[in-house]
Amino acid sequence: MARKSVLVFLAAASVAAADPDFYRLMDEATARMHAGMHIAPTGDVDRDFAAMMIPHHQGAIDMAVLELRFGHDERLRRLAQGIIVEQGQEIQVMRNILGRSN
Repeated sequence: MARKSVLVFLAAASVAAADPDFYRLMDEATARMHAGMHIAPTGDVDRDFAAMMIPHHQGAIDMAVLELRFGHDERLRRLAQGIIVEQGQEIQVMRNILGRSN
């Protein structure tokens, strides 16, 4: 039992040593994403799919921006840059399909 307590303490200390802004901002990004994905169904699965995927992709972009701001691993930073570009392009395609420009 004592070993488990030490491991939990060490894990908590490790997270505390990381930048707390990263975790707060990541929580905010995922909350926005999940809130945006909750839509009133229209009965048009294609439209609903796009309407739910836009905030999903935006959430990925928001999280990727945080990786660029706080992360250090160059492989993950390159991945984050790709996510920003590719998912941004996909958002534009879905907005065009939905007839929205924003």
